[in-house]
Amino acid sequence: MTDAETTDTPRGMFFDDFELGQELVTSARTVTSTDIENFANLTGDFNAVHIDNEFVRDTPFGEVIAHGPMIYGIAAGLIYASGMNHGTLLALLQVDKWRVLVPTKHGDTVRLAQKVIEKRATSKPDRGIIKFERRVLNQRDQVVMELEATMMYRRRPGAPTL
Repeated sequence: MTDAETTDTPRGMFFDDFELGQELVTSARTVTSTDIENFANLTGDFNAVHIDNEFVRDTPFGEVIAHGPMIYGIAAGLIYASGMNHGTLLALLQVDKWRVLVPTKHGDTVRLAQKVIEKRATSKPDRGIIKFERRVLNQRDQVVMELEATMMYRRRPGAPTL
C-alpha cells in the first residue's frame, strides 16, 4: 500500500453504515486552562467569565469557564480523532437546538455521545444526510452541551439507491 492510498482511501463511516437509533461515543479529552486562554486569544472573546480569575470569584461559577463554542470544537475534534468521518464526511449542514447546560472548567474531561435520529438520501446518488442528537458529557456523566447536527456523508461506492 502506498502513502497516497493510506491517506486518500476513506476509512470513515459512509452514509450506508449508519442506522437509525445507532449510538456512537468518542474517547475523552481533558480541558486545560491553556485551552481556554488559547481559545480566547484565537477568537478575541475575552469575556471576564473566561479569563478573569478575580471577576469569577463572585459569580456562581467560582472560577473561569470554557467558551461554549470551544467545547463544540473539542467535540468535533473528538469525532475527527475517532476516524468516523475520515474521507466520508462532506459537510456540516445545520446545527439546531444547541444548548449549554453545565459550565466546563479547567480539569473537566469531556466526550461526545451521539445518536442517529434521521437518515435520508439526497437527489444525488453518491451522498446522503444524517441527523444526530449529540450530547457532550463530562467526567461526572453530566450533559454539559446538547444539540442536533445535520451532516452530509458520502455513500459507499456501488451502494444501491434508496
